[in-house]
Amino acid sequence: MFTEARLDAVVLGGGLLGCFAARHLTSYRLRCGLVEAREDVCTGISRGNSAIIYTGYDNKPNTRKARLCVQANRDFPRLCAQLGVPFARRGSLLVSYGPRGDEVVRRKYGQGLENGVEGLELLTGAQAMALEPGLAEGISSALLAPGTGVTDPWALCFAAYENARANGCQVYLHAPVTALIQEGRDWIITAGPHTLRAGAVINCCGLEAHRIQELCTAPTVRVIPGRADYLVLDQPAGPYVRHVIFAEPEEGGKGLTLVPTMEGKLLLGPSEQAGGGRPDRAVTPEGLEFLRRMAARVVPSLDLGQSIRAFGAVRPNPYYVRREGEAWVPEEGSIHSFFIGNPCPGLWSLIGIKTPGLTCASALGAMLARQAAAYLGKEALNPNFDPCRPPPPRPRELDAPARRALVQADPVYGRVICRCEDVTEGEILHAIRQGAVTLDGVKRRVGAGLGRCQGGWCMDRVLELLARETGASPWEINQDGPGSPLLVRGKDDVV
Repeated sequence: MFTEARLDAVVLGGGLLGCFAARHLTSYRLRCGLVEAREDVCTGISRGNSAIIYTGYDNKPNTRKARLCVQANRDFPRLCAQLGVPFARRGSLLVSYGPRGDEVVRRKYGQGLENGVEGLELLTGAQAMALEPGLAEGISSALLAPGTGVTDPWALCFAAYENARANGCQVYLHAPVTALIQEGRDWIITAGPHTLRAGAVINCCGLEAHRIQELCTAPTVRVIPGRADYLVLDQPAGPYVRHVIFAEPEEGGKGLTLVPTMEGKLLLGPSEQAGGGRPDRAVTPEGLEFLRRMAARVVPSLDLGQSIRAFGAVRPNPYYVRREGEAWVPEEGSIHSFFIGNPCPGLWSLIGIKTPGLTCASALGAMLARQAAAYLGKEALNPNFDPCRPPPPRPRELDAPARRALVQADPVYGRVICRCEDVTEGEILHAIRQGAVTLDGVKRRVGAGLGRCQGGWCMDRVLELLARETGASPWEINQDGPGSPLLVRGKDDVV
């Protein structure tokens, strides 16, 4: 349906950065909107994430990235408590197996101290093995960072989105941006069937961020997608490590990261690869072989037979560009800091926000909202802003009396649909009513289909609930957005 609206500020892109920018905008007395090209939020870069909350020792001292990372890490427990999202400080070990790795460990220890990271400790190999006896022998040194955390990145994105909506943010889905024009102090945005007029625009469009900026200005930075493969191991694999493990390879190149997730599973990755300029999420045999080879080196007893899922993630690598004739050519080497452009008054573009984007999403959103409010001359705070979002009911996390009370109040919370993850019909219905319209939209919100059988037992029931609640035909329900139908008609099927 065609609409026209006058707003103070508009956020483009419904990933982690966009949802947090929208949330923080609602803390001011502003009329704000969130525009997303697809059918739901959390469908782009944000869907593939290692779930790590970094401490900041990796970042170059005296940079915005270092400052925000350290600040955001300290604030993360409070943020997750406000939004009803799980968080745990697992701590991390950066382990070395030789002189090259030892140098990296010492350098990052020094960076961390300079950045103000608390609790860092240099360990001997014996001390590291005492903490993680499952690691391969031969560790020469290690860096312990007790502040490293893990969270559920999907839950965090949806929580920020729901909180923004609850505080008055207008949402426009199925709305790809095709025009961005400055008219005086106003921006006119054409997004799908909508025409929006606003004084400030925050561009958080991920892989498309540079294209959006170039609708109104000459190129400065472009994103060249990279990609990475990950493996997920089932819950029995969780006890192999207790900390987040970063293994520094002695021969150079990409090491291995092992993450004990909030769900008790073990995540292995990434296998960093060039993306060929395309946002390709297909898993590659080469990537999986790299993960298997590295896992055998780092955790020799790890049973890769516990693998239940492999997935590919896209990495937005930003490069400065220069003009050569009619073409724009990337400069040598990607940009390692946060690139936040302000090419025109009232327009901010986040292009290529990589690690630690999850850690810093809320801090970046707060910073941009503050700048937009100041630019608009509307810095008055919203007295009705509520930073808290009550967590949805999760029966599996309740004790027996509380679970019985919930089921008595609403019996749908007593009907288990996903047996692997103990997800009930009530949770799935809540996810659909919060905006899930695809099977993966439900999965990312409540975990149905994430377990050992990967949806084998529950997919048909989730499909049935999606069709019933959305009013769509089962033939119209997609796995993950347009072009991914769950059911395909055969020649004998009745239409």
